[in-house]
Amino acid sequence: MTQAPAATAPATLFDKLWQAHEITRRADGASLLWVDRHLVHEGSHHAFAKLAARGAPVAEPQLTYAVVDHYAPTRGRDAIPAGDIRRMIETLGQNAHRHGLRLFGLRDPDQGIVHVVGPEQGLTLPGFTVNCGDSHTSTHGAFGALAFGIGATEVAHVLATQTIWQMRPKTMRITVVGQLGPAVGAKDLALHWIARLGADGARGHAIEYAGPAVRALSMEGRMTLCNLSIEGGARLGMVAPDDTTFAYLKGRPFAPAGADWARAVALWARLPSDDGAQFDREVEIDASDIAPTVTWGTSPEEALPITGHVPNPAQLPPARAARASEALDYMGLSAGQALQGVAVDQVFIGSCTNGRIEDLRLAAKVLQGRRAKVPGLVAPGSALVKAQAEAEGLDRIFTQAGLDWVEAGCSMCVGMNGDLVAPGKRCASSTNRNFKGRQGRGARTHLMSPAMVAAAAITGTLCDVRPLLEGRV
Repeated sequence: MTQAPAATAPATLFDKLWQAHEITRRADGASLLWVDRHLVHEGSHHAFAKLAARGAPVAEPQLTYAVVDHYAPTRGRDAIPAGDIRRMIETLGQNAHRHGLRLFGLRDPDQGIVHVVGPEQGLTLPGFTVNCGDSHTSTHGAFGALAFGIGATEVAHVLATQTIWQMRPKTMRITVVGQLGPAVGAKDLALHWIARLGADGARGHAIEYAGPAVRALSMEGRMTLCNLSIEGGARLGMVAPDDTTFAYLKGRPFAPAGADWARAVALWARLPSDDGAQFDREVEIDASDIAPTVTWGTSPEEALPITGHVPNPAQLPPARAARASEALDYMGLSAGQALQGVAVDQVFIGSCTNGRIEDLRLAAKVLQGRRAKVPGLVAPGSALVKAQAEAEGLDRIFTQAGLDWVEAGCSMCVGMNGDLVAPGKRCASSTNRNFKGRQGRGARTHLMSPAMVAAAAITGTLCDVRPLLEGRV
């Protein structure tokens, strides 16, 4: 008599992907994972140097893609002066050519920020492992991919072997119930949960975002949410693939086509977490509790609704009081000060967090027919986003409002390409990090959604975007 097979325990999306990619496991518990997509940029030069020192080739050049983004000038690309910027860009090009990698270079019509290019090209697919030497690689988890940033030594290991050693993280599910309110989006949701749980609140966990409010997000919104996962300490963030995912991917250059597409969708549809799957931690958030949110300090966890007031360090626990006091001193804010009305010197719309077409459309709705009171920069996330925005006339709305419309790249998010915030100046920014000096030495950064940045441009202050969008959305 044949014994019936034991029932398989319900598995999470993360469980399924980890198991599918685990090659072997060491005695210390580390797993060797196969890497489906490896993305490199200018900062990967250390890893290529390690390969060159050993005379080693790239193991699977057809699975590695090179993108110019961090150092990409947003102006004057035809005459980049000698220096670090040109050297870094040229070095990536030389390494890509030497190893036969597809390069999205400065003059490529598909160039852009690596975490924008990957999804829009269909390089990022459900069920894949995606690695890049950049912490915001978690963006790609929006497609139901196992995506996380890695260090220079790990980049070299992936280049040489197409594998990576990783300790398995714990799992966390953040379920967002209800519906987000008007002018409240994925950026506000992300800053809300990070402020609630803290910058270390998800330390050592792989997050799966779930619930009706997450399902209602576009792919752009899901990418924003997953992008910011690491700002709450998570190793990565994920959203299970669904019809929204499939509709976004269909027809993308590197996505499956024809009969392969139908087979792929059938496989992807089996990836979502099973009913009854167990997570190490469960968190529930009510979407109706979330308002347009801005940061007041020097960490993404130091965020509040725009209607809030800067906290008083004296009223905080001792462990947080010293940090809050230091942050307020750096940011030039006072305890108890209302966030609304804080004057800004300039604005920035862009980055791998919020430089996609949906972000630009909403910012343009705020700005249309209005004039900015402060200067600002709008950098699309890719050349394709730029072309689409120009076809829709969004560029004219930005320039007529008084903002600069520039080429695609990381730009003022990290300031490696020369786009900087001057010392002591305050910037309303749609980026992902606000630590000291992130946008330039002494720069004061307030993180918020692109719509909120547009509102700050119009008023010259931190303000609530909701009245400015009435009748426009």
